[in-house]
Amino acid sequence: MVREVLPGTSLVAVCWETEFSRSAVADLQRSAQTLGVRVEPIEVRGPGDLAAAFTTAKRKRAGALILMSSPLFYIHRRQIGALSLQARLPVISAFNPVAEAGALMSYGPDVPAAWRRAAYYVDRLLKGAAPGELPVEQAWKLKLAVNLKTAKALGITIPESILLRADEVIR
Repeated sequence: MVREVLPGTSLVAVCWETEFSRSAVADLQRSAQTLGVRVEPIEVRGPGDLAAAFTTAKRKRAGALILMSSPLFYIHRRQIGALSLQARLPVISAFNPVAEAGALMSYGPDVPAAWRRAAYYVDRLLKGAAPGELPVEQAWKLKLAVNLKTAKALGITIPESILLRADEVIR
């Protein structure tokens, strides 16, 4: 989707938190290579590293910044939204609330639906179910959100093909 929204982008910065996503970054690098896109990994150890991550991405001339899944990026989504606009660097996240806070787009699991399923599992466990007897589940519905306010502020035109696929368009 980055190539579709930002067709001239050849380098994408990827922020990942030390404790999370190490193997996912390697997978992303391999996938990006097949599309002719280079990935610049930027490790973030805490909220104090966020501004420096945007500075690094801009210095390396990244066309966008992708946030790997991490509680850090979810918790500090407002700061990330502000940094995106300040650096004039589009951000793509896996969490819809990050798009609501100013990222250009998000594509990932429906977080409220995941919490509802977690509540179901907690209920089953509290009623005596053995953890080993409960099936493993993964998110089956991914949600695409596009922030048109951010797109306008960054001078980005979102293709109609993306808008038609979006589950949510933030105006």
